[in-house]
Amino acid sequence: MEQSSTSALLQGTVLDLASDVVSALRSGDHARAGSTLTAGGAAEGVARAAVRVLGADTLLPSVLLRVTPDPAQLAVFKEAVAAHPPRHDAAPTVMWSHWAMTRALRRAEHPLTGPPRDEPDAEPDARWLDDAGWQFLTHQLAVLAPLALPGEECAVTRVARGRPVDVARGFVRAVRRRDWQQAAGAGRWLTLLDGVPDTLGLEAGLDFVRLMGGSDPRVALQLEAARLMPAGVLL
Repeated sequence: MEQSSTSALLQGTVLDLASDVVSALRSGDHARAGSTLTAGGAAEGVARAAVRVLGADTLLPSVLLRVTPDPAQLAVFKEAVAAHPPRHDAAPTVMWSHWAMTRALRRAEHPLTGPPRDEPDAEPDARWLDDAGWQFLTHQLAVLAPLALPGEECAVTRVARGRPVDVARGFVRAVRRRDWQQAAGAGRWLTLLDGVPDTLGLEAGLDFVRLMGGSDPRVALQLEAARLMPAGVLL
């Protein structure tokens, strides 16, 4: 019973945190992005765990709106990065999620100049995507949607750029399966890729995902990112 209660609390906190990010992206008020973390709305351990679930997107407003995150929010994010490093045998998506969070943290700590050039980010291995089928590729990219940023350069983004048609196929499949979270994540990637088939009708497709699944703040977060990113430039 206690474990079930903790799980429900964590899930609720993740949704609240995602809602904060969506509100900030829509309004331009970056302070809203961390209200769940800074207003005492979640216990410390639960807040850190929720940040781990949402990943680097916790700081997405600071990236796309080019504003400094709330210091208290940034402190919780930093604690989450430090407290839960991935094990050496962790799944590739876990390794890459942690890498994305570390990169987001360094960017947030250097908002004007970007991360120091003499401190390169050591990327995890991305070879598990080399021969991935389009269904599996789309699923993995949706999990790693926080890496879908304007101007981002890493092994995962290079894989995505090389397979726009496969990601488009995965987007259509996710919509047909009513997997709105995966569809929104794939759609976010597609807004950044060249070579997406015109026949896909991405804009109409994203509108449909918003209509059908946009009440879920995790879906809405991806859709707001997709809306803002084409005009964005990553520092």
